[in-house]
Amino acid sequence: MSAASGRLALLLSGRGSNLGAFLRAQAAGELQGSVEVVISNRPEAAGLKIAQDAGIATAVVDHTQYETREAFDEVLAQKIDGFKPDVVVLAGFMRILTATFVDRFRGQLINIHPSLLPKYRGLNTHQRALDAGEREGGATVHFVTADLDEGPGILQTPVPIVPGDTAASLASRVLPFEHKLYPHAANLLLTGQVSLKAQGAVWGDEILPPGGRLWRPNSC
Repeated sequence: MSAASGRLALLLSGRGSNLGAFLRAQAAGELQGSVEVVISNRPEAAGLKIAQDAGIATAVVDHTQYETREAFDEVLAQKIDGFKPDVVVLAGFMRILTATFVDRFRGQLINIHPSLLPKYRGLNTHQRALDAGEREGGATVHFVTADLDEGPGILQTPVPIVPGDTAASLASRVLPFEHKLYPHAANLLLTGQVSLKAQGAVWGDEILPPGGRLWRPNSC
């Protein structure tokens, strides 16, 4: 794969905050590929208009139109396959995917989670970090596996917790770091530097720790 030939499919359910980050990285020449399609399970998702305004193909697979999770996932997978992406990015996609779907895109499917995994899988991550007296919050980009938020980490970036922080204030400070982290991590897949093996995420010859490698952006 050449440095700029990578193809991405982004799946979203809402406002398109991470989509915006990918498009900014692409416009700045920082993304080693291009967003080919944006797919949502919600017809009203604001992220679809962002994609349309940027001239990117969009599609809707409305989960309310399918009787089973398996039926929805099969149609979604077929839609993705039509664009032949190298990387499938979960960009605020609020659906739990079946093991069959995840296996179909094994090694291509990535997600971002607002904690320093393996700490605080699931919901309410910032409040749980505060309640535990952590010194840092942050975000982790990881491969998606059938177990929620348990896929091998690729990159994570820490964000200091400051006195008086609330879950909302911490979330607002973590978000700009997420927007830098996610495209950077996707580049590692697009350029073949990181891959998913039986033993976990591998960077070159290095097996990464469960949370991935620490990364600190120059600015946010």
